[in-house]
Amino acid sequence: MMANPWIAAGVALFLWWFSTGIILLAVRRADRSGAAARRTLTWGALPVPALGAWGLWVTLDQTGPAAAYGAFLSALALWGWIELAFLTGAITGPNLRPCPERLPEWERFLRAWGTIAHHEVLLAAVLAGIWIIGFGAANIVAPWIFTTLYFARVSAKLNLYFGVPRINTEFIPEALAHMTSHFRISRLNWVFPVSITALTWASACWIERLLAAPTPGAAVGYALLAALTLLAALEHWLMVLPLPDAKLWRWMLPAPKTPTKTIRPEGSHGF
Repeated sequence: MMANPWIAAGVALFLWWFSTGIILLAVRRADRSGAAARRTLTWGALPVPALGAWGLWVTLDQTGPAAAYGAFLSALALWGWIELAFLTGAITGPNLRPCPERLPEWERFLRAWGTIAHHEVLLAAVLAGIWIIGFGAANIVAPWIFTTLYFARVSAKLNLYFGVPRINTEFIPEALAHMTSHFRISRLNWVFPVSITALTWASACWIERLLAAPTPGAAVGYALLAALTLLAALEHWLMVLPLPDAKLWRWMLPAPKTPTKTIRPEGSHGF
């Protein structure tokens, strides 16, 4: 049953929703207890990426459906901890100040980069390390999963930088409150159609390979990749379409410690 591509796609959907909710819940609870709790949460969760690295290594030479699921979980574990470290403020960037208005574009970009620089460097380093270890392996589901997550996240941040109609700041944690001044709400930018086209094309490629998969393990791997890439495309569309996506997690989270700041539309402030 687990070799069924539809089951694999459902697993990807559930793990995306569940892991996101768990991270948001943990960060929200830590926010209510203060900076020390956020540090404890971040460094106390280090066994998660350690298990992810171990799982990635173990599954590289395995090709069955179980190995595809294991590789998927391993990549999520590595990715999830880095995102947790970002949301708790442990690994972000050197710029922790709100962005002033009416800045020249070059300064706006430098300030925006400064808010996330350390996080982006860590993600790129992990991505490079995964491919160095996994290049040529029999099972490269984990490297491709992390690659998909990485480029989808970079694309989302570029869209936030250039401006999109809808930005949900409801789940911005206390440690990243300054970042709300680095977002821009505006009409569609030139990056958005490029992002959607790339994600749609990638999804089609995974589906084409899924249909031609020679083994059950390969079919599961391509189904997981296709589902995750389609979810990334959906997340991009949610920056445009008036859909209540926050309801997916709001019901399971405690109330925030402080109200979220409102983003000013059409302002001169970037991501």
